[in-house]
Amino acid sequence: MVLKDGTFQMVRSYEKSGDRVRYFSLERGGWEEIPASLVDWDATAKADKDTAAADDALAAKIHKQEEERKIDTVLDVDASLQVGGGTFLPPGEGMFAVEGKSVIPIPQVGTAIKTDRKNQLKRVLSPLPIIPGKKNIELEGKRATLRINSGNPEFYLRELTTEDEQESGLERTSRQSVTGPEVELLKATVKGNKRIIESVRSMMGEQVGLENQTISIQQWEVAKRVYRYTLSEPLPPGEYALAEILPGGLNLFVWDFGVDERSEIKK
Repeated sequence: MVLKDGTFQMVRSYEKSGDRVRYFSLERGGWEEIPASLVDWDATAKADKDTAAADDALAAKIHKQEEERKIDTVLDVDASLQVGGGTFLPPGEGMFAVEGKSVIPIPQVGTAIKTDRKNQLKRVLSPLPIIPGKKNIELEGKRATLRINSGNPEFYLRELTTEDEQESGLERTSRQSVTGPEVELLKATVKGNKRIIESVRSMMGEQVGLENQTISIQQWEVAKRVYRYTLSEPLPPGEYALAEILPGGLNLFVWDFGVDERSEIKK
């Protein structure tokens, strides 16, 4: 949303009501209001149009690249799956990173939910329950054990087959759609001896904001219950986690890894 003074607000959505405009700030994770007279509506409309066009162009480019680079797949999920360059995805469930001819299983680790103690103390001392709460979804340690040597890996997720589920006594949940599970790639914020992958803000028991650094990925179904995830741009050095999105929110078991600086890799 562009303002008349030349500045702008990063918003998820906005609505105009009379002489006020209400918007959800991505920066602060909550709803705010300002006078509608401060907004440059023509510039805002143009920015909306340009953003939509850029998103469509990026999706079209990635789709074209994918069509040009067909992968020969073995449709039997119990057999090995070719992922290019003579490399095969091993059988069995899990998430894998593919770098050139290397296929690396990514370990799945549990996260912890930690409450912001500073805000919790403010709420206890405040006479009115208006102080927002904040919970962080965290991973222990500054660095993931698995280090990836390239900023351009591809990821493959193989799920349990129906037979595997029956043998293990598992039941399929409603989260599975026709196009497969919803997976996000999140960049972690390193703070002390922990990695924060998502922060949830709440007010009076209701969620009012969500803070995370989502990296754009494209999902492709390459075989029965096998999904490929490609990046729209190289990953900068940092700590990351692939997480499945369930109806109730982020799956607390994630696949974590790190990307090092090129100088660190050479050492």
